[in-house]
Parts: sequence; C-alpha cells; structure tokens
Amino acid sequence: MFTTYNPDTVAGPHGEYSHGVDVPANARWLSLAGQVGTRQDGSVPEDVGEQCEWVFRNIFAVLEAAGLGPEHLVTMTSYLTSQNYWPAYRDAKARMIGDARPSSTLLVIPALALPEWKVEITAWAAKA
Repeated sequence: MFTTYNPDTVAGPHGEYSHGVDVPANARWLSLAGQVGTRQDGSVPEDVGEQCEWVFRNIFAVLEAAGLGPEHLVTMTSYLTSQNYWPAYRDAKARMIGDARPSSTLLVIPALALPEWKVEITAWAAKA
C-alpha cells in the first residue's frame, strides 16, 4: 500500500518503523489526536507497560471506527515521561503493531496533561 524508505546511506531503524513513508496521491488521510493509556472505563493503569498497551488499543479503536487498521498508519509521534519507560514502550509496540512500519518519532518529556499519564501517541493514517 505505502512505499517505505530505509536507505543504506542511513543507519537502520531502531525498532518497528521506517525512516520514510510515501503515500499515494489522492489518499484519504486521518489525523489521530494524542492517545493515552486510559482504559475504556476511564481508569488509568499504574503500570507503564499496561498504559502502552492501552495506548495502542485506543489507536486501533479509532482506526477501526474510521474503517482503517494498523497497516494504514503513516507516522506516529510518541511521548514518554521517563527514559526508563522506553523498554516497556518498545515491547508493547513490537507486540501490537504487527507488520506496520510507519515513520516514527519518540520524545522523552517532563510531563503530560495529567500526572498519571506516562505515554501518549499522536498519529496520521492514510488509505489509498
């Protein structure tokens, strides 16, 4: 569906992403607001690994509501509130993202909007 780019002139990706993703002309685009690790009932798990899993579940639910799936992800920007959360984030992403390889940026920041949130991901998806 998309053409991905990981040229030999750039070090390979450090995980489940591509350095570049080409979306065909006239594709339908979907912007996903920042998704956090909140369960459907509004509760927030204390465990960062569980929060990461819920972030991806929430992303997939929004995609599904729009008639899309993980394979339609073009790019993701992820925010962690501690460098120590990176292994849990990496493991959840590897387990849940499947074969999708959107472009990706990861930032470690001091805080998110609520103190119990440890991870947030914004994303763009497209369908040709």
